[in-house]
Amino acid sequence: MWVLFAFGSAVFAGLTAILSKIGIKNTDSNVATAIRTVVVLFFSWLMVFIVGSQRTLAAVSGRTILFLILSGLATGASWLCYFKALQIGDVNKVTPIDKSSTVLTMLLAFVLLGEKLTALKTGAMLLIGIGTYLMVHKKKEPVTVAPKSNLWLLYAFGAAIFASLTAILGKVGIEGVESNLGTAIRTIVVLILAWIIVFVTKKHATLKEIDQKSWLFLVLSGFATGGSWLCYYRALQSGPASVVVPIDKLSILFTIAFSYFILKEKLTVKTTAGLLLIVAGTLSLLL
Repeated sequence: MWVLFAFGSAVFAGLTAILSKIGIKNTDSNVATAIRTVVVLFFSWLMVFIVGSQRTLAAVSGRTILFLILSGLATGASWLCYFKALQIGDVNKVTPIDKSSTVLTMLLAFVLLGEKLTALKTGAMLLIGIGTYLMVHKKKEPVTVAPKSNLWLLYAFGAAIFASLTAILGKVGIEGVESNLGTAIRTIVVLILAWIIVFVTKKHATLKEIDQKSWLFLVLSGFATGGSWLCYYRALQSGPASVVVPIDKLSILFTIAFSYFILKEKLTVKTTAGLLLIVAGTLSLLL
């Protein structure tokens, strides 16, 4: 049964990107992130009460709280970068870069946490890295065609870097707290950061300008994220993390599929080859 929950996590994560892409079309990306986080916060605390870990809140140490806060700040920065990249870039190009955080996380775990870098992990990183390059690299535009801005690329890489920092900081912080409670605490930090940025940039005035369709898709994307988390942690309860995590990372398959059928974003032979390499690299981590 845990396998179904693991794939459910991947499906919901794939939906998150598509629903968010539609929701932020006519909405400031920072405002959209702040709105989504409200829904995600509800789901994260729902998980806490489902497993009963709220009773352990008083026992959480100051060191654990510190690293959870730092992890939450990294998560918030990653989300803000990711949804800005989605707003101005194609889903099937932003998502592969975001998923490359797997490579950065393994490298940081090797440098900072002393985790072993095996030949298998190195091979997986190479496959994911080459696959990501193939998916995002473009041919040079003809002189007659105005070049498109690559600003989305910077935001996408920013999302990947902060996502990998989230994993490392979260790994340290989660050692002294139940995982669902740790996630809920981190989400509070994300929510505060997101709304601070909204008010500092004076984008809160645009809340009343958001149309009903955008509200609907932003809320739905929040529910998709929450659904992904619920399935993910349910799978981890009864399944091995070494299998659950790579399956969850296969959300890229669902994201690309949804972007093709719903957003009509086309895949070339090269980007398809890149996708296959990323999937092969991810699946190799199951071995």
